[in-house]
Amino acid sequence: MTAAITLIAGREKSLLRRHPWVFSRAIDKVQGQPNAGDTVDILSHNGQWLGRGFYSPQSQIRARVWTFDNNEVVDQAFFLRRLQRAKEGRQPLIEEQGLTGYRLCAAESDGLPGVTIDVYGEVVVCQLLSTGAERWRPAIVEALKQLYPGACIYERSDVAVRKKEGLKERKGLLAGQLPPQPVVIEENNGVRILVDVENGHKTGFYLDQRDNRRIAGRYCKGKRVLNCFSYTGTFGVYALKGGADEVINADVSESALALARQNAELNGLDLGRARFEQADVFKLLRDYREQGQRFDVIVLDPPKFAESKAQLNGACRGYKDINMLAFQLLNPGGVLLTFSCSGLMTSDLFQKIVADAALDAGRDAQILERLNQAADHPIGTAYPEGHYLKGLVVRAW
Repeated sequence: MTAAITLIAGREKSLLRRHPWVFSRAIDKVQGQPNAGDTVDILSHNGQWLGRGFYSPQSQIRARVWTFDNNEVVDQAFFLRRLQRAKEGRQPLIEEQGLTGYRLCAAESDGLPGVTIDVYGEVVVCQLLSTGAERWRPAIVEALKQLYPGACIYERSDVAVRKKEGLKERKGLLAGQLPPQPVVIEENNGVRILVDVENGHKTGFYLDQRDNRRIAGRYCKGKRVLNCFSYTGTFGVYALKGGADEVINADVSESALALARQNAELNGLDLGRARFEQADVFKLLRDYREQGQRFDVIVLDPPKFAESKAQLNGACRGYKDINMLAFQLLNPGGVLLTFSCSGLMTSDLFQKIVADAALDAGRDAQILERLNQAADHPIGTAYPEGHYLKGLVVRAW
């Protein structure tokens, strides 16, 4: 018999709207003795069946829903169906944009909470961040073997968020053989990018910025461009392809900048128009301000500043600081492409921060475009938390 969670009266509303999370404070009682990752039925206070999910005894999110269909069994075939659906849904995008690198599974938004899967050519990279994903690891790997025969399947669950689920970090080969690193992927019909699956950020690369890299290139013809927090320099690649006169890629990581140089070479771009600055970006922006440096286009794509609500105020200060500095460095009529990948940062709050930064910098500014994550990172209509990447294209006068 499946264990069950019964909710406090009135706490079923989000489940009826198909939001997949059940917080510990919403639970009245737990029937049976489920272990971490075990399947549980979720019931309203009056016994109405609401969903079937997995139990996370150490997390504030005490259960996450696998299915809202009472007739659907959570077994190995379930994971194959979900991943097959995810792959089929992305196929038109893959073909249209000539993608060999894309997100196969976007966790809750694809109906698999805590399961993130990216494809880089012949390498499939998994991040399994929940007790349910951990419990069903063999089924997920078997499904991927069927969907990608002969592919290397590699795990990058080496992230601190697993601790919230009572899990240790994991990293390593799950199936097949890892090819020599880095691997090469293609996006936007022919742009080639090197990805370090073993040691790169997240699963190796930021696939979610694909559309925004292309958009950035449109603003760069004949311009002096500063690409901040550049990682492996892919915004810089598009800037050079777009005809920039000069592109400075700035990042604290020497190894990332080495790949940035290789990415420019891989695409046959003129390295005479590119510079690679190893520096703390916060300090570099202040140094450039003191030197009187000016730029026509600045890209701000910083790492996540807020991992929890307790960190949000500090994150707001950080975002405002770097955006104010960027506005101070822009030539009149210059363009800032600025991003936040913090899920806790709402679009409205981010716009307010950027507006306040422009005000403090003494600049008039206009929003030209609003930017989001690429389409292979969908947002479930019942799961607004899936909208984590927000961007603005802003012209300053």
